Formats: sequence, structure tokens, C-alpha cells
Amino acid sequence: MSTATPTIVLVGHGMVGQRFLEALAERGLTATHRVVVLCEEPRPAYDRVALTSYFSGKTPEDLSMTDMAFIETHGIELYVGDPAESVDREAKKVTARSGQVFEYDTLVLATGSFPFVPPVPNKDAQGCFVYRTIEDLLAIEEYARTATTGAVVGGGLLGLEAAGALKGLGLTSHIVEFAPRLMPVQVDEGGGAALLRTIEDMGLSVHTGVGTQEIVVDESGAVTGMKLSDGSELATDLVVFSAGVRPRDQLARESGLTVGERGGIAVDEQCRTVSDPHVFAIGECALAADGRVYGLVAPGYEQAETAAATIAQDEAEFTGADLSTKLKLLGVDVASFGDAHGTAEDCLDVVYSDSRSGLYKKLVIGRDGTLLGGILVGDADAYGTLRAFTGSVPPVSPESLVLPAGAGESVQLGPSALPDEAIICSCHNVSKGTIRGAVTEHSCTTVPEVKKCTKAGTGCGSCVKVLGQLVTAELEAGGVEVDKGLCGCFGQTREELYEIVLALRINTYQDLLDRYGREDARGGDGCDVCKPAVASIIASLAPTIGASGYVLDGEQAALQETNDHFLANLQKNGSYSVVPRIPGGEITPEGLIVIGEIARDFGLYTKITGGQRIDMFGARVEQLPLIWTRLVDAGFESGHAYGKSLRTVKSCVGQTWCRYGVQDSVRMAIDLELRYRGLRSPHKLKSAVSGCARECAEAQSKDFGVIATSNGWNLYVGGNGGATPRHADLLAQDLTDAELIRLIDRFLMFYIRTADRLERTSTWLERIPGGLDHVRDVVVEDSLGICEELESLMTAHVAHYADEWATTINDPEKLARFVSFVNAPDTPDPVVGFVPERDQIKPDLPLLTIGHRPLEGSTQR
Repeated sequence: MSTATPTIVLVGHGMVGQRFLEALAERGLTATHRVVVLCEEPRPAYDRVALTSYFSGKTPEDLSMTDMAFIETHGIELYVGDPAESVDREAKKVTARSGQVFEYDTLVLATGSFPFVPPVPNKDAQGCFVYRTIEDLLAIEEYARTATTGAVVGGGLLGLEAAGALKGLGLTSHIVEFAPRLMPVQVDEGGGAALLRTIEDMGLSVHTGVGTQEIVVDESGAVTGMKLSDGSELATDLVVFSAGVRPRDQLARESGLTVGERGGIAVDEQCRTVSDPHVFAIGECALAADGRVYGLVAPGYEQAETAAATIAQDEAEFTGADLSTKLKLLGVDVASFGDAHGTAEDCLDVVYSDSRSGLYKKLVIGRDGTLLGGILVGDADAYGTLRAFTGSVPPVSPESLVLPAGAGESVQLGPSALPDEAIICSCHNVSKGTIRGAVTEHSCTTVPEVKKCTKAGTGCGSCVKVLGQLVTAELEAGGVEVDKGLCGCFGQTREELYEIVLALRINTYQDLLDRYGREDARGGDGCDVCKPAVASIIASLAPTIGASGYVLDGEQAALQETNDHFLANLQKNGSYSVVPRIPGGEITPEGLIVIGEIARDFGLYTKITGGQRIDMFGARVEQLPLIWTRLVDAGFESGHAYGKSLRTVKSCVGQTWCRYGVQDSVRMAIDLELRYRGLRSPHKLKSAVSGCARECAEAQSKDFGVIATSNGWNLYVGGNGGATPRHADLLAQDLTDAELIRLIDRFLMFYIRTADRLERTSTWLERIPGGLDHVRDVVVEDSLGICEELESLMTAHVAHYADEWATTINDPEKLARFVSFVNAPDTPDPVVGFVPERDQIKPDLPLLTIGHRPLEGSTQR
């Protein structure tokens, strides 16, 4: 076939399909070829690996892997919801479901796999689902609203995730696995036992060594139970089949392409089908040249890159892939790498097992000391290093590698011990040498820069920790001093300064600078970086170190940023906004009337915020105390919208009004907001309380969020909205009121103690060594023995809280700062003006040009 522009047709747009498109673009093929994509699902490629995170609050849009700007920039024709129906290989044409026919020069099949459903009676009954796509999850979520019990057929990766999702939806959850242990592919008997104990402790019921014989239904055809192979019957309203997948090769079969005996489109080492040199197959639908069908995303990415390179006439081949994997299932780390099950001849096992703690570590060692593989359950921190050592003899004994820190002769090997050829990122096949080269040859100095340069860490993310260690080590090895100091005035980090202030009870910035600042900064005035940072530390510790809790007292006033300096948010025309606290979003009609009257009398613009408060914009600085006085007299106080402190604790109406609510979310939100109000921290803090798993208050997008369960409260931490959204992680579940507040006290004070300047909890949680697991150890298990001190610091804060607005309006000296002109205190700033818009006001920005003479010949408006 001869066409002006050669055409590549991609059938399927999953994760592997999207990586193929990116590989085409990287090689310039999107500029020389017409690229057509036929996507069966109603949405473009999304992160199927993170599918279960939908039940933790992520939206389908959050899961999307498709940047539509990329699609448009490269002229890719993407047809969503329009799969290929047939292929005419002789004519080189693909017919889509819509009836459109596309001619091709090269056809790439990335049709993925389909869920295997055991052929048991009533497998298609009402209440039976598979767990594969976003649409599957939406259907499960809807049906679960009227169910009480759910059962998952299959105890592999997706099965465990599905069971956790059902539990999160409020269902009693069961897992039925035919094999004698959970995750039989990834872990051995010992690892399965450790995993079983941990999962059962979470309240899930596990049935191993039994199969599903029949789905029991009622007269209407709806699921009521399951009959198992051991003769028992399990009552359930909902069944999820997650018993593995099969290659989706039907389109290939119908077009006459060769498929394997057990499925999969047969391809050669270039991922070209053995039947037709113009057709490629990649991902879970392909039977690779080594006779395997790979169900992991990393091999699929390698196949996508191989196919794109071959089309570009570059040399590339796919002869097999590393099946190592690291997962977090229901909060439990599970990892396997290399010859995890010890199939090599004469291999030996080195095992550490602690069933009480749910820990299991096994290394498979060759007779010559070569590390062949391993399994890690409960603690997989060493996965990145151990996987990279696979195939070589580690520099220390295997026994020392499996022992936990502090036990016997344990050794924690760092990535610096790895050879350059060690693969750090298996998703994109990036070696340690390539990462080092990104630093030494391409001048990358941060992890994000190395990610962009090498793609390492942009897949599953399990290598990011090792990546950061390598970047730092390489910089230091190159003689680059990695200065971790807060600024030019202090050589210490914010965390170290916090410890100095707390330990020595230093309660002024000048004293801290003169005693612990860099030598050339002592006796000086400091800088705009360290002054507000130290001011925040002193404010957060004020009751404990004997400092004033009022941020505008004495020296503290000179340290504050613009907003804190006037206890209000500066707006673009020089006016300020006033935001009274409305705990939990609950307000009386009388309170609403007061706010309305104040806004009317002072001519302020009003807006409901996303934090369930009312903002009043347009106040001049001299009006602030007058507005505060009326608010305080009506029972309001500062909402601290101007400070790096707690902003709001949102809530839904909870069980008091909502028929789905299981706890009083409004009461809890009010209690939390009143407890943590005014708490100064490295960055702003936001919170929310949802009364049920429907999550109407969006608690999982907050720094600390609370979701009600029938047994109490689940606590999530490290969430963030804004420019870099991050869903919060589950810290603890089914807590009583007292347990919840105690853990939040500890979490917040530990964050304030250890975070960097202007570091949100989301960034802090990802940066701090050990991440969530370390934070959980500290604040839940008290591994550092500091929880009593953290609680004491919070108790002191609560006991000494005072409203900053009320403190200000009751002190004439403090009121003196609230003027536009010191020498004319009664004169308003003439630049602060407004014009009408939609029955309110908006800034009159042209007023800001007053005093500027127009250029000759220009027109003055």
C-alpha cells in the first residue's frame, strides 16, 4: 500500500498503549506518521495499577495518564469508546465499531487482558462483578450501597485490593483463594502466613485451600451466598471475581494471527507478530519470544519501547523481563524479586520471620554466595537495594541483610554499594550508571530533574527513595557541598532549629541568631527566609518556652510576613480580606445576619469559600479593628486565613441529618477546629471530617482528614489539594474519639517538629525517611518514645490559646499599627478603590496607575 503519509494504527489505549505513543513521539515518528488510536473504554489511558485508589478518594480524572495536550501536540487521532471490530490483514484495514475504516502501514495490538471468571453456576447473577476497569469499580460502588457482605474470589494482588475496597465501603469482607496461601505467585508459605496474619488482624476473613463451586441466588436472581469446595456455604450479597486474567487475543485470532496454546499473540524479539511483519503486539495480549505472557506494567513498557524502536528502524529487542515487584496491599508491604521461590539447583534460603510483627524476609542464595532472589513481607524498605544486587555477591553476609535494624549483626546497605550496571528503575530499565550520569554529565541536582532526564521514578515509584539517595551521594562525591541549612543566616535545618529552641528555651529570634547563626550573620538583622520561619517555631512553642503567644508582641511583630503583620490577607489592590472562624462550617442564622450586616455597612465583597467559611473582601487597613470588634462582640474570632496555621475543618452534616451518616461529623469537626485553632506550623493546615465512606467533606484531600466508620473513625494524613494534589494515606482506623484526638495531637506536633520551612504535610510525608511507615511507628507505636512530649506540647497550646483579633482590639498600643499612613492615621489610602460588579464590588485596578505619567503620544484613559 502506498500513502503520502504512512499510518500507524494502535488498537487499545491502556498504560502500555500510552507508553507506546510516548515512545513514538520521542523518536519523532508522530511527526512523520499519521497515528490513529482506537480505544474501547469510554476514557483514555489511566493508571490501572492504582485502580483501587479510586476507593480512597481519587477520581477517574486523578487516575488519568493521558495529557490531552500531548495528544493534540503530536496530532494523534484518538477515538474513545470506539474499539476495533475486525482486521483485514490482506487489505491492511481496521474496521472500528462505529463503522469507520482505517488503512494502516503498521498495526500495533495493545488489547490487554480480560478477567478470568471461573465457570461456576450463576457466575453472571445480579451482584457478581469483575475488578478490572473504572466502570467495574463504579458498578461495585453503586451495588455496595445496599449490600452488607462481600466476597472476593481470588487472593492475589487484585483480589486483596478488592477485598480492602469492599471493607472500605462498609461491607464485611471475605477472601476465597483456591491455593493454600494468599498471593501464591509472589510469596511462599512463610510469606503467605505473615500476610495472612496481618490481613486477618484488619478484620478480613480469609478462606484458603477452597474453591467456589456455585453462586447462590434468590428468586429474583440476586446473589445471596457462595458454596465452597469443602462443603461450606458463605453468606454474601456481593461477589467480586479476581481470579487472574487471560490475554485478550480474540481480534488477532479472528484475523488469522498465530496465538499460543494458552493464549497470547505470538511475537518475535522485536514484538512483531510471527504471522505478519506489519503487525505488532505489546503488553498483556502478547506472547513474548521467551514463551511468556507478562502481566506487569514494566515489561509492557519495555515491549512498547521495543516496538516503537523497531518501527523507527532502530535496533531493539525484548527477550524477557524482570518480574520483581513491590506492592503495598491493605497497608502491608509485599515484595518479591529474582528467583523468589528458590527454583535454582542447590540454592539456599536465609530466612527471618517474626509472626507477631507480621514480618517475613527470605533471601535465596546460590552456593557461591550470589543473591538469586527474595521475598519481603511487612518491611520492604530494602527492596530497591536487594533487587539491584540480584545476580551478584553482596558485600556483606546474607544473614545481616534480613535482620531488622538493631537486631544482631544487621547491616543496612545503601545504594552507593551497588555496581553501575544495577537496574534502579525496572519500569524504565534505568541503571545506577545512567542516574549518576544525569548528575555528572547533565548537571541534574534534584530528584525531579533526574526523573525528567532519565524517566527513573516515573513508573510505579518504588525506586524514588533509592533515587534520592543516589543523587545526594553523587553530588557529595563530586565535591558539591549539599548545604542543608535553612538560609544564609543559619547552617541548621528548620528541624534542628526547632530542637535548639525547644531544648534551650530560646524565646527570641535575635538570641537564636546571635548564638547559633552562621558566624557572619550573628549580630545582624537576619533575612526574609529565616525570620518568619523562626517566628513560626517560637509561636508554636510559645507556652513551653515562655514566649508570648501573640504574634505581634515585641520582636515577634518585626518577624512576621505581610499577612500576619496585619492579621488579615492582603489583596491585589492593597485592601484586606477578613475571614472569621466558622468551626465545622456550622453557623446560626443570627451569625449569618451579623456577617451580612458588617459586609453591608463596610461595603465588602462576600464569598462562600471551599472551606465552608465566608470571606469578606475590600477592607482598608484602618477598618480592620472596627470590623473585628463587631465580629468579636457577636461571638466570632479570627479564622487565621492569613497565617501558616490551621485554616478550617470542613464537615458534612453527618448522622444527625444524613441517612448515610454513621457518626456525628459536625460535632467532631467543631471539636477539632477549636482544639487546633491558632496552631502555628511550617505551612497552612486544612482538615475535614466525613460522616461516612461517601466522603462528602473530601477528608482525603486534607493535611489530616477523618472519615467515620460504624466502629469509630479512620484517620488519613498527608493529603493536599491545590496545584499538586495528593490523596491522604490511612494512618489508623476504627478509632474512638479519644484515640483519634490523641493521634492527631501527636501527628501535628511531630510534623511541626520535623518539617522544613513552607513544607506541606503531603511533601513532608514523602520526604521524611521511612515515609508513612515511619510516621506511623512514631505517632501510633511511640517508637521514639516522644509521644508524651508531643501530647504535652499540644496540651500547652490548647490551654494558652487566645484569639488574636480580641487581643488586638483590647490594647490601644496594638491598634496603633492599623493605619495607612503613620503621619496621617485618619487618612485612607487613595489607591484603594473599587468599582461595582454583579451587585457587589471589585478592585479598581486602574487606580494603581495614579502618579505614572503616560509616554508621549500615548492615550490616557
